[in-house]
Amino acid sequence: MSLAARLSTGLLIAASLPALANEAVIRKAFAERMPNAPKIDEVRQSPMPGLWEVRIGNELRYTDATGSYLIEGELFDLKARKNLTEERVTQLNRVDFAALPFKDALMWKNGTGKRRIAVFADPNCGYCKRFEKALQEMKDVTVYTFLIPILGGDSPEKSRAIWCSKDGANAWLGWMLRGEQPPKAPAGCDDSALERNLALSRKIHVNGTPAIVLEDGNRIPGAVGAVELEKRLQSLSGASSKS
Repeated sequence: MSLAARLSTGLLIAASLPALANEAVIRKAFAERMPNAPKIDEVRQSPMPGLWEVRIGNELRYTDATGSYLIEGELFDLKARKNLTEERVTQLNRVDFAALPFKDALMWKNGTGKRRIAVFADPNCGYCKRFEKALQEMKDVTVYTFLIPILGGDSPEKSRAIWCSKDGANAWLGWMLRGEQPPKAPAGCDDSALERNLALSRKIHVNGTPAIVLEDGNRIPGAVGAVELEKRLQSLSGASSKS
């Protein structure tokens, strides 16, 4: 390694030491002062001088360099007119759409199916049923539904029955749109996809249904109508055509 390279590496390490020290101080302070708080996933400097971001899952809090104060709220850049907290949460929530395990999803499409979305849904979710009806109005879409039975009751049994049906997508639509009970799942059905879906939903912090993921990795929290979804899909198509 050349002298210049060694100097550059040394400067980078030296610059990172104060940040590492502050992170350690903040983690220690939080552990001592809030022993029952959830595990901290990340501590990093915020865009505002002197303010530190504390991330727990996909939720953000702010503190000073000593971990003595806690701020719950949103951070705004008034000059740039930006909600920095919202931008950061959007970034944290972004999903690698292409890497989703589509083999564990139910799939149906309208028209060419060129516009793709993924939905995490529970068969007993009323908002999911409303959203499913809105989806029927969409043209040229492919919909991947990841069943996650999180609402209790008979959600696990319904999910298993739908997944194990001869045509799972039709069984799903029959139940969600028309209230048609799916046939009871056969005893030997492999329903391990449901457990994998639940694990995936926890990994990407899906906290409710429906959770909608667009092809650019951004999410729509909760059910939206056909008009709003069409706007989002058109905006996405416009952005991809420019790139």
